[in-house]
Amino acid sequence: MSVVLLTMVFAAILAFILGSTLGFFREFFKVEEDPLIGTIREVLPGANCGACGFPGCDAYATAITSGQAEINKCSVGGKETAEKLSAIMGVKVSMVPVVAVLACQGSQEHAPLKGNYTGIPSCAGAKLSAGGTKLCAWGCLGYGDCTAVCQFNALSMGEKGLPRVDYTKCTGCKLCIAECPQQLLREVPRERQGAAVLCSNRNQIKAMVLKTCKKGCIKCELCVKNCPEKCIAMENGIPLVDYTKCSSCGTCISKCPTKAFVLLQDTVFPA
Repeated sequence: MSVVLLTMVFAAILAFILGSTLGFFREFFKVEEDPLIGTIREVLPGANCGACGFPGCDAYATAITSGQAEINKCSVGGKETAEKLSAIMGVKVSMVPVVAVLACQGSQEHAPLKGNYTGIPSCAGAKLSAGGTKLCAWGCLGYGDCTAVCQFNALSMGEKGLPRVDYTKCTGCKLCIAECPQQLLREVPRERQGAAVLCSNRNQIKAMVLKTCKKGCIKCELCVKNCPEKCIAMENGIPLVDYTKCSSCGTCISKCPTKAFVLLQDTVFPA
């Protein structure tokens, strides 16, 4: 018998012994999985996006079973999944569907650049190396870091250099919100109605705001002064709306000289 044949026979025997040993120890030390984990896993959508704060649906199912996670953290499955989990776990839960909204209108035609940027083509890289690429220090940098992390094809870069959200696909997973170095993507309830200012420029000097972005809020406070419901207040240079009072009358929109205000239900979430 040749050396090659002997080697093959020995290798086959050794592989059989090792395989049998590993199989024995696997069965001997096997930990039985809680069947509830499998039941919960079947309800979850299987996106494994991590929006719930866990590495994937398996980890989230395990965390729910052990009481380490709430059952309303799956934004992909939304209210329907939360209700199914509620029935399985025997607890009541409420879930408000949310989406991401870009609080910036500083497109290429409205917000000029500082100059030519030749560094890493990413928003995080541009902010870290050059402090941003636009004269507006608060504006969208336009390299699409948010679109790169979206797992549901809900984000794409528009022709004018701003990301666009497809609200038929947005699950509210918040990955884009966490990725944006300018913190321009905001979590907003999907069903919200009322006025909102799509600007994050906090410069208090009117002339500087207009120099850096023609669509920026110039802090004139005409929205605050003219709101019939008295539901708008300035906070850190940005008008904030109290949605428990806002009637969507549109007064702030008509009074805003730079058209920084929009109605969410008409402009951001059109029917």
